[in-house]
Amino acid sequence: MRVLTGIQPSGKLHIGNYFGAMKPALALQEEGEVFLFIANYHAQTTVAEAAALREYTQGVALDFLALGLDPSKTVFYRQSDVPEVHELAWLLSLVCPMGLLERAHSFKDKTARGIDATHALFAYPVLMAADILCVNADRVPVGKDQKQHLEIARDLAGKFNRRTGEEVFKMPEAAIREEVAVVPGVDGQKMSKSYDNTIEIFGPPKKVRKTVMRVVTDSTPLEDPKNPETCNVFALYKLFASEEEQAELAERYRAGGMGYGEAKKALAGKIEEQFGPYRERREELERNPDEVEDVLRDGAMRARKAMQPVLNAARRAAGLE
Repeated sequence: MRVLTGIQPSGKLHIGNYFGAMKPALALQEEGEVFLFIANYHAQTTVAEAAALREYTQGVALDFLALGLDPSKTVFYRQSDVPEVHELAWLLSLVCPMGLLERAHSFKDKTARGIDATHALFAYPVLMAADILCVNADRVPVGKDQKQHLEIARDLAGKFNRRTGEEVFKMPEAAIREEVAVVPGVDGQKMSKSYDNTIEIFGPPKKVRKTVMRVVTDSTPLEDPKNPETCNVFALYKLFASEEEQAELAERYRAGGMGYGEAKKALAGKIEEQFGPYRERREELERNPDEVEDVLRDGAMRARKAMQPVLNAARRAAGLE
């Protein structure tokens, strides 16, 4: 079973990234042959500065390795180190109808947020399809909001196979991720770099605590009972705490006499408890960038080895060989 997943280096990773993408990706290591790529080509649609893209790409690698990614179990690579995906993207674009891309949710959503309607943004799903098909992935974990990308990849694979009369591509299956609680940002909206409302995974502890203290709450007086189920602080606390710890804090909410500041301090403590033990490993890796580069280069070599037979078959089917 070959599984493919990826993450964009579009900013510093935050706890929404951790619960939504990183934790599930790390769990896959025990389930099969995993290909995990840093989607720095995709990130270029939103990150324009070269220095920022390099920093964020390096940050993703550091974060994953610090949190326990095992390069012996996961093929971990940068998208930009595997040129095969771009050649395959061109071949797939030959069978991609304009209407298919015009219906893509991601293009509509991003242009609605003011991102320039470039060709790269428009053709984003074709490159994503190449990412998937180039490694002959059997399964692609996606959230419900990302399922359309996998459907486009399947559609393009089928069109290419029918056009050439050869079964070049297998049909990857979507593995819909189990629903996880929406991770609220400090402003109460879904945590997202787009909203600048994130809590960094490996931010300095003082900065993380300061950010946590900014989480929006209602104006219920300290002495009054509070509803934990409608509180952004409690929603975040639940992601880190045991059932017993959740029940204990919920009881204190309902009893009254506890201010939100105390709950925020408890949350900051749980975040440090979760990620603090990995910070030393991250700092060690940051001091040894060659070690990180070795992992990514080795991952790229292994990924390219897997991609070459697929690309060669596609080239032959298209008449290029």
